This record gives sequence, C-alpha cells and structure tokens, in this order.
Amino acid sequence: MTLLVVGLGNPGLRYERTRHNLGHMVVDVLAGRASARWSRHRAGALTAESRIGTLPGGAPGPRVLLAKSAGYMNLSGAPVAALMRAEGIDVVDLLVVHDELDLPLGTLRMKRSGGEGGHNGLKSISEHLGTREYGRLRLGIGRPPGRIDPAQYVLQPFAKGESEEAGVMVQLAADAVEDIATRGWEKTQMELHSRD
Repeated sequence: MTLLVVGLGNPGLRYERTRHNLGHMVVDVLAGRASARWSRHRAGALTAESRIGTLPGGAPGPRVLLAKSAGYMNLSGAPVAALMRAEGIDVVDLLVVHDELDLPLGTLRMKRSGGEGGHNGLKSISEHLGTREYGRLRLGIGRPPGRIDPAQYVLQPFAKGESEEAGVMVQLAADAVEDIATRGWEKTQMELHSRD
C-alpha cells in the first residue's frame, strides 16, 4: 500500500502564497522534511516519493507518494486519476489536502467522503474518479469579510495578521499527514478533532 497525498493549488509564483495554495504548501513541507525531490510525472503532475514520519523504534515511516498538479486547480482531477492508474493506487489510499472556506483560519479537519463545498479542485477530482469516497485533510481559511467574492478571496495572499497562524496550520497539517501514514486514519482523526 502506498498513500498518495495530493496537495491542491495553482502553479506559478503569482499563486504561490495564496489561500488556495495551502495544499501545495503542505506537500512542499513534507517533501522538505524528507529531502525528497520533485519531478514531473507522465500523468501531468509533479511527484516526490519519500518515506514520511517515524515508526516506533525510530524506523522510517512508510512509503508515500506526494503530488501536486502541474496545471490549475479546476483541472486537478485528470492528473490525479491518471497518476492513480499509473501507480496502481486505490481510492482508499488517496488523501487530498486543501483549503476550506467553511472552517475558521487555523482549524484542521479530516473526512473520508462528502460533498465538495464549491471547491473546484475537489469537484474535478470527484468527477474524474467517479466517486467522492476519498480522504480529505481540510485547512480552514474562513469566509471572506464583507462582500468580497469567495473566488477572489481564495486567490489572495494571507493578510499580515494571518500569515503566522497559516504557517503554523501548514506545519500541523504536515504532522497530521505523517500521523495518518504511521498511525492510521482513525487514531489521527480522533486526536486532531479533540484538540479544539
């Protein structure tokens, strides 16, 4: 079994530090912790293969395939589906890491299935996989203030007062992915959801 961890986001410097790119930030942190290098996969994604986390006794954690689409958020589904076919990864071993408007900034939540909540990256993945039954790690960004359009809000960088909290959330999300890989979904979910 290989866990496939897909971080959602948009390519390019313009989007690098925006709210919508939290998924990319998390898989970048995981790749950095494991000194894994990104390479272009024939499926149309960037991938980094590594062992993440630490097992009891200090042994390296299990093999994990980190991925991010080389294209835009709303086209994430095709490369994810192609990558899963090419690598022989089942949908039960897919974890999608993404920003979430319906959670306050700094909040992390996990779920196994459900709707997409208007998230175009998730919509594309569900459409191409033909199912919504895959794992998600949701990173809260909160709703936009006033009358700001949510579609514009997610493409803006974090405000000065939010950047530090967002950075902490990214590190905690990377910790959660390592825990999922080494300790399992249920135990990680129980501990993560009991923190608040």
